[in-house]
Amino acid sequence: MVKIANPLHYPIAVLIGGIVLVVGVRLLRVPNLIILPTSLAITVLSATGLKSQEPDPKEILKRQLTQQLEEVEQLSEELAQKTENLRQEAGKILGQNQFNLDLLIAIQEVCNFSVETPQKIKKISQNFSKDESLLSIEKLNHQLLEVKNKISSSSGVSRQQLEQLEVSLERNLELAKTGEDTRQAQIFNLHRIVQDSAGSLQQLQNKLRTANVAKPENVQSLKVLTEEIKSQQEQLSILVNDLM
Repeated sequence: MVKIANPLHYPIAVLIGGIVLVVGVRLLRVPNLIILPTSLAITVLSATGLKSQEPDPKEILKRQLTQQLEEVEQLSEELAQKTENLRQEAGKILGQNQFNLDLLIAIQEVCNFSVETPQKIKKISQNFSKDESLLSIEKLNHQLLEVKNKISSSSGVSRQQLEQLEVSLERNLELAKTGEDTRQAQIFNLHRIVQDSAGSLQQLQNKLRTANVAKPENVQSLKVLTEEIKSQQEQLSILVNDLM
């Protein structure tokens, strides 16, 4: 069913109606009782026709969401490929010393998560394309509760990152309560966390290449950085699990 458009939103339609009115009154001498409703009808029809040619706002949003998710997916795929190099290097550098096995296992775990992430992002993309991913207030509350619980047991950089996510989720929750679409904000959070993880993994790889892992203090520094990456991945899991 075609919805009638407000001519005031379409100056061209008003111009067309005005021209019809002037021509009818000045040139054709059409009686006012006929030309006034006629020009008004033409104005409304013109506005409705112009509106019908405009792209559907929902389709525009859908394309934007798809493009943004494709960027996140591409970033996660690039990260997964680089992570394989990190896994191999860690095995060569740390695998020769049994005292470094805990660190090696921890690095392998964060690598596994990064390799699995692209498929999870792809699943989210499929859900978004079906308009199934408007997060409910219940899910947002669940995410927020998980983050708050993790904040209470975190410190340092991990705590700061969780607090940033907490602020973002609280904002999304307010949007959801007013009926706003929170998907763009969710994608922004995904993109930010994947980017942060990419930077941290690169930092870990750089340190691993240059550090003397025979020294306990260097191994401890690598462990701290690995724990920070795990925290980032836990944040990503909170978002991904509810969006999938």
